[in-house]
Amino acid sequence: MTDWRTWGSEQLTTIAQEKQAAYDEYKSRKLKLDMSRGKPCPEQLDLSGGMLDVLKPGGRLTTEDGTDTRNYGGLDGIPEAKRLFADILEVKPEEVIIGGSSSLTMMHDTIARAMLHGVYGSPAPWAKLPKVKFLCPSPGYDRHFAICELFGIEMIIVDMLPDGPDMDQVEKLAAEDEAIKGIWCVPKYSNPDGITYSDEVVDRLAGMSAKAADFRIFWDNAYAVHHLTDTPDRLKPMLAACKAAGHPDRVFLFSSTSKISFSGAGVAAMAASAANISFIRRQLSVQTIGPDKLNQLRHVRFFGGMDGIRSHMAKHADILRPKFDAVLGLLASELGDTGIASWNEPNGGYFISLNTLDGCAKEVVAMAAEAGVTLTQAGATFPYGTDPRDRNIRIAPSYPSPEELQAAIRVLILCVQIVSARKLLSAREA
Repeated sequence: MTDWRTWGSEQLTTIAQEKQAAYDEYKSRKLKLDMSRGKPCPEQLDLSGGMLDVLKPGGRLTTEDGTDTRNYGGLDGIPEAKRLFADILEVKPEEVIIGGSSSLTMMHDTIARAMLHGVYGSPAPWAKLPKVKFLCPSPGYDRHFAICELFGIEMIIVDMLPDGPDMDQVEKLAAEDEAIKGIWCVPKYSNPDGITYSDEVVDRLAGMSAKAADFRIFWDNAYAVHHLTDTPDRLKPMLAACKAAGHPDRVFLFSSTSKISFSGAGVAAMAASAANISFIRRQLSVQTIGPDKLNQLRHVRFFGGMDGIRSHMAKHADILRPKFDAVLGLLASELGDTGIASWNEPNGGYFISLNTLDGCAKEVVAMAAEAGVTLTQAGATFPYGTDPRDRNIRIAPSYPSPEELQAAIRVLILCVQIVSARKLLSAREA
């Protein structure tokens, strides 16, 4: 296979016609395939079915410290759940707060509290400042960006490099502008690139100078245990790095079991320094009398500990790995060496990040939708829904069946090929 960018107009016209005919055949099938979100498939959800039988009628519903999980109390979680998430996030149990079912809710509420009250050490509530800004490594997680939009926080794009965000950009921006109050990070198997931050990036984030004294790293470690291979990526513990750098209060860490157990009925947690935790607990005591302790108890009894989590996630990997391999195999066979697309090969997480030629992503996504394949909207992986280069497409292989996935990716590839050939032809004629 040769680089299409070196082809003449006749070759490009021929390939565009061939691929258009194949695309039209798929379009005639009237497919209805949705790959817009990274949802676990039913087979993955079935892995946690036994959790529903863990708490027996008439059985013991108290925690190890004697708390009755049916009653009020337990503001920041039962001890067993705090210990489990402490192992996942590599912190101490006393540095953990257990929330409801969604880490996104905890991130939203953390921002909301910061706007209303500031964070620990803030000179003023963020909402009373002339401007609040966040650094947004991109491509990134669209729901992080949606939170910023909701609260009127200005977003600044930071480029993603193979080992994490461009730290030269991050350090320069944070050191110069006191309105920059934070940065969003998905540090392990990032959404959508599948990148795990290097030790150097972790250390630079922890130790860098920030003009805002209350600068915070929002460390969304959503895929901490979501490996696809037997040689998982390693992520340096961020809270420990911040403590070592003399900035113990800099980071808020988040995680959940949303893609470990049940997406709609998991358990979420956040972790931070003792000072941050004390500050947040005082505010939570007004907001709630306590989260769902029965669900916490279900989870800790079902998994037992980290060994149980690892064993359970290996079963997830057995389901997901063939789907990722199928996508990557098709991309390599149909687009490899063409010069019209590039993609990552993640070691874990839920996404494959595909980059087209500049100026093609929106047209590719729209064309796929016409053939019945729904993808994440082009631009969604950037602040304000605008990809400056209009090239990034997020592929979510987890939910479709293997047969549906094959069809969806073949349609996507055809769309990339057709739009790219037309783009190159247009350039020849210009």
